[in-house]
This record gives sequence, C-alpha cells and structure tokens, in this order.
Amino acid sequence: VTLDRAEGDVPVDGESGDAHGMLGPLTELAGVAGAQRPLAKPPVRKLAKDLGVDLATVTPTGPDGIVTREDVHAAVAAPEAGPTAPEPGAPAPEVPSAAPVSTPAPAPASYDTARETRIPVKGVRKATAAAMVGSAFTAPHVTEFVTVDVTRTMKLVEELKQDKEFAGLRVNPLLLIAKALLVAIRRHPGVNASWDEAAQEIVVKHYVNLGIAAATPRGLIVPNIKDAHAKTLPQLAESLGELVSTARDGKTSPSAMQAGTVTITNVGVFGVDTGTPILNPGESAILAVGAIKLQPWVHKGKVKPRQVTTLALSFDHRLIDGELGSRFLADVAAILEQPKRLISWA
Repeated sequence: VTLDRAEGDVPVDGESGDAHGMLGPLTELAGVAGAQRPLAKPPVRKLAKDLGVDLATVTPTGPDGIVTREDVHAAVAAPEAGPTAPEPGAPAPEVPSAAPVSTPAPAPASYDTARETRIPVKGVRKATAAAMVGSAFTAPHVTEFVTVDVTRTMKLVEELKQDKEFAGLRVNPLLLIAKALLVAIRRHPGVNASWDEAAQEIVVKHYVNLGIAAATPRGLIVPNIKDAHAKTLPQLAESLGELVSTARDGKTSPSAMQAGTVTITNVGVFGVDTGTPILNPGESAILAVGAIKLQPWVHKGKVKPRQVTTLALSFDHRLIDGELGSRFLADVAAILEQPKRLISWA
C-alpha cells in the first residue's frame, strides 16, 4: 500500500555520531610494562575487532598517535597491502640449515561450487557494512513503536492525486509521512541533532536534510533531500520523485548521500509490519514505516475496517531521552491519524 515498486519506486530499506567513550586506564591505551600496543580507545578496539582489522596495521591520525574510528574505516576501505620489506640495516632472520629456505604457500580453502556461491564484499556494500557496524556499536540505540490509524491520510493521498498543483508528480503515503516527520521536527528540534565526540558537544541542526533509505542493485544507499524543511508539499513531492528516479538509475552522486540529518526507511513495501532500523552514521534518528493494511479498528466506539500501520523510531539515547523520543513519535502518529494537523501545527 505504501510504494508501488512496479511503477519504479525504489523500495525503501534501512539506515549518530561517534560514541568512542572516555579513555580507559593507562594500561588500556599503552599496554602493560611498555608493550608496543597501538593507542586506541576501547570502543575503537571493539570496532576494529568486529571488522577484523589489526590495529597494529592502522595508521593513526588522532592526537598523540591515537587510532580513531575513521582510521579503522580507512583501513577497511584500503586495498590489502602485500608483505612489507625489512627495514634498511635490519638483520635477516636466521634460517636453520636443515630447513628449506622457502616453503610453498598454503592451498586456498576449497568449497563446493555447486553448493555455494561466494560474492566479494566491496564497493557500496562494503562501505555500508562498515558504517552499519560502526553505528550499531557506538550509538546506544533505542527503538519505540506505535500503531496508528492512517485512513484519513490515505484519503488525503487520493485527493492530492487529483489536485492540479500535483499534476505530473508522484503522490503516495511516503510524501505525507515525510511531511509529518518534518512538522514533528519543527515541534521537537532536539531530535534533529548529532553527537560531536571530539568536541564533546551535541550539535542541533537548524535544517533538515531528509534521507530516504533505498535498496538498489548497487546495495543500500541513503540519499537525502537537502533543506527538506523549507519545501512546500509539491516541492517535496518533486524532490522525492527525483531522488527515487536517480537512485533507480544508479546515478546518485556522493554529495547526495552526505550530510543527512534524519532518515525514513519504508520497510512496508516488502509487506512487513515494521523493523528496528540502525541509525545512519552521523544522525540521531531513523523512522521505519511498516505496511499499511486494512485491519479491524475501534473507530468512534465501533469496530470498523481501517487502514493501519506501525511506525518504529530508533534514536541515539545520548542525544534523545525517552520523553523526547516518545513525544516526537507520538506527534508523527497524530499527524498521520489527523492530517489536518499538517496545517494547524505547521
């Protein structure tokens, strides 16, 4: 009910700030008894372990030679280096006279090609995997849910399709969900923020670059609509249409995927009720929209068939406490239940 994939919409699927934490004890950073252990904060060590990165091979860029999260991600993205040559003047390793000078390389692991297919992890998929692992293990995620009657919103969608101001534009539930999110952010600006670990500051954004998580043949991408908060409803519809078409054609630019502030993921296009989305790195909230289904619902004291969906909001608990997250999600639901609030609350 949400997006018509047959007509070309890209299924929405999806995806802060860093949470390095405070420095651990001296032994955590420098090792014990002068051991040559790379300098890194505990969360960075955890990230490196999860990504299979040896910190000893990472070039540090942090103050005093500390390895940062960015250094770990750079090591993941870098091509594997070959064996390093010994330093000039270093003695050659001793080789026992009875041992052969060289040994054959171990044979690669074999597998049954008829029963297994191996796909190299690289490009967009590799970058996305690293970003999601980093987000999941740095930002303390909290997810809240609300089920809401969106019958009036669905009726408004049909009415807007007949409005001449929307002629030639794609009008669907995602458009009104996006607008509801923007209105709720205006009422609760603290949701639209990020965590600056280096400065130990919360950065509240006075603009909204609205990300739309999209599953494409290249993998998951999250392009965003710049300054979505300043757009009228027809302008927002036009921007959403362009975003979807560009992503579908594989022409999304790197700049379109940078500087997002909050994201919507429409998992409902797959027929599922909702999910617990992972934050897009650098953002503090992501809204998952489940499938819109006809369900029995108590309306005006009677059980009637109504269009119902479930929303899930994941947020960074360092920035957004339970009260703020709950009020924000409740406002989004209230707007979708009574879309006239798009006018009265705007």
